[in-house]
Amino acid sequence: MIDLTFTNRFTETLPADPREDLHRRQVEGACFSRVHPVQAAAPALIAWSDEMFERLGLVSPGDLDDEAREQLARVLAGNDLLDGSDPYAMCYGGHQFGNWAGQLGDGRAIALGEVETPAGDHLTLQLKGAGPTPYSRTADGMAVLRSSVREFLCSEAMFHLGVPTTRALSLVLTGDKVVRDMLYDGNPAPEPGAVVCRVSPAFIRFGSFEIHAARGDIDTLKTLADHTIANHFGHLPNADAPTSETYIAWFAEVAERTAEMIVGWMRVGFVHGVMNTDNMSILGETIDFGPYGWVDDFDPTWTPNTTDAAHRRYRYGNQPQIAYWNLAKLGNAVAALVDDVQPLQAAMDRYVEAYTEKGRAMSLAKLGLSVGRDVEEADELIHELIRVLQLAETDYTIFYRRLADMPAGGQGLSDDELIEPIRDAYYTPDSLSDEAKEAMALWLRRYFDATADDALSDADRKAAMDAVNPKYVLRNYMAQLAIDASEAGDHSVIAELLDVLRNPYAEQPEAERWAEKRPDWARTRVGCSMLSCSS
Repeated sequence: MIDLTFTNRFTETLPADPREDLHRRQVEGACFSRVHPVQAAAPALIAWSDEMFERLGLVSPGDLDDEAREQLARVLAGNDLLDGSDPYAMCYGGHQFGNWAGQLGDGRAIALGEVETPAGDHLTLQLKGAGPTPYSRTADGMAVLRSSVREFLCSEAMFHLGVPTTRALSLVLTGDKVVRDMLYDGNPAPEPGAVVCRVSPAFIRFGSFEIHAARGDIDTLKTLADHTIANHFGHLPNADAPTSETYIAWFAEVAERTAEMIVGWMRVGFVHGVMNTDNMSILGETIDFGPYGWVDDFDPTWTPNTTDAAHRRYRYGNQPQIAYWNLAKLGNAVAALVDDVQPLQAAMDRYVEAYTEKGRAMSLAKLGLSVGRDVEEADELIHELIRVLQLAETDYTIFYRRLADMPAGGQGLSDDELIEPIRDAYYTPDSLSDEAKEAMALWLRRYFDATADDALSDADRKAAMDAVNPKYVLRNYMAQLAIDASEAGDHSVIAELLDVLRNPYAEQPEAERWAEKRPDWARTRVGCSMLSCSS
């Protein structure tokens, strides 16, 4: 039923914690600690990704009988370990909300090991919520159903949106109760426990390097960097025996990959919510889906994280700058491995250039405009739209889909007539101010002048725009509806959403209800607006 080839390059080549107990402690001179998942009371597989099962060369759970699916659930909960599995939790540190937090590590994530797929690539399977580790501090290492549903759905949604991300293989109910204080307001309550099996070539983070540099442990830092380059950046010069130039080229590529990821976030309106350096993947993948959210009404200052409500460090519009800041912290760690730090600064500068170039191209693509136009005019058009969208509550996702449907031109139309096709994107269209209507109408006239330069037909422009502007994104209220149903024993909404989110750019007439604006009841409901790190 489950036949996986474990290679376990991480645990076989990197220094291990000599202790194997779960006592919370500082783990020094090691990249990981060997641990075992706890035994779940009654594992039940409630959701899975057929694509990831196929990639691993495994039979889809949907094609298994009840007994085989129960056996699979035990494996994916961590109860039964497969032959060759070498489970562990990683040691890393990080800057949290701008402050060095010291050692953090996998407090509720346990990797089962690294496997080789039928295609010959390597993937690490990691259980989130499978029990305590030496890095759990005062926590229990468990996860609740609501956060697990969100992680499972968002991992797969981001992949199908074309944004670099870790993946999700499965979602298992444990049969245990987990006590959580969801709003950190002194009202803890038991909730159903769950485990997500997430998948990535590696779960190595910026903080994985920071911790060893902060401790002055350059030997372990170098060993980890060499492992990372050899196994995940093998195309770089001297990847098998890195030199100072290799480390610099590696850092530069991490910067480029990070820029590409952030551009993807901004394109689809995703807000990570907790961009600490321990939540930044060295592979440039979106990782750790906690208090994330999608921008509903366009607001660059919005953050989904209640912990960040006061300072809004991780707000939507600040994500490019935070990525740069985080890269600087990684660069400080890598500096110990190079002969000259100046090229590291050049790599940082390249991040700015890459984000600016890719970000401009992305913004023009969302508008169906060619890249080769005057940069100053393009930037002015983009920045003016950002301003105009904030004059009234405008749904970010729906606006671009409605804009794609509009025929070019509009000469002779009044302001009201011109904006009529996009009225559905406004949350309160009947109370639009004159300023908002006039500003949008003026921008639309300038926009259609710009489209005339490209000489694209309306149909071609729409096809190009619909290919980069999703119709379906995982709005928080949608995830909450899936959570509500699942907690009541109905897991079909998870499956329905997963199916819809597999084709986020396509018209799906049967799924129109998932393409609507955020309903009024979701404005302030817990889980539908802002979320805590417990979410």
